[in-house]
Amino acid sequence: MDASNFIKIAKRKKQLSSKIRLYLIGKDKHYFINDGMIKRGFDSQLSIIKSRDSVLSGFSKMAFLFDEIIRLRIVQYSNDRESAELLYILNLVPINRKIRAFLDWKVFGPEFTRDMSRLFEVRNDTVHCISLDEVTYTPQRSMSLSSDSGFKKFVSDFQKSWKTLLAIYIQQQEKINWEKLEKEI
Repeated sequence: MDASNFIKIAKRKKQLSSKIRLYLIGKDKHYFINDGMIKRGFDSQLSIIKSRDSVLSGFSKMAFLFDEIIRLRIVQYSNDRESAELLYILNLVPINRKIRAFLDWKVFGPEFTRDMSRLFEVRNDTVHCISLDEVTYTPQRSMSLSSDSGFKKFVSDFQKSWKTLLAIYIQQQEKINWEKLEKEI
C-alpha cells in the first residue's frame, strides 16, 4: 500500500480515528487527517503574487511541512498528548534551527539547506516590514523584491524549493507502516 491507496480508503470512511493526525501527499493531491476528518490540503503548485501576504502565506505552508516532517520522524501520525506537546515545542523553535536539524539528520543536503536559509531570510525581512519594497533576496547578489527581475527570481527559487520540499516530505511519508495505520483509522 502507498499514500494514494490509503487516501482512497480513508475517504470512504464516514468517521476516522481522532488519534490520527497526518498530512498526506498522493498523486499531486494533498490531504490532512485531523480530528477524525479528512480535508483537502495545499496545492502541489504554489502561486505567489507580489504582495506581502502572498509571500508570507507561501512561507507558512513551507513551515507547516517542516513541522510535519519533524512530527513524522518523532511521533509518526499520532495525535495523542505527546504529539500536542511536540507541536507546542515546534512553535517555539526558530525556523533556522529546524533547517539546521534537517541538515544534521540528513533530511536536507547542504545545498538545499543553504537555499532554504536564503529563502527564509526573505520571510524574516517580510515579517518585519510593511511593503516588499523593503525586502531583498540574496541568492548570489542582493535583489530587491520590488523589482520585477528580483521578484521573478525569488518566486522561481521558491517554487523550485517547494517542489523539492514536497519530494522530501513524500520520502518521509513512505516510511509509514500503511497496513498498521489502516487498522487504526
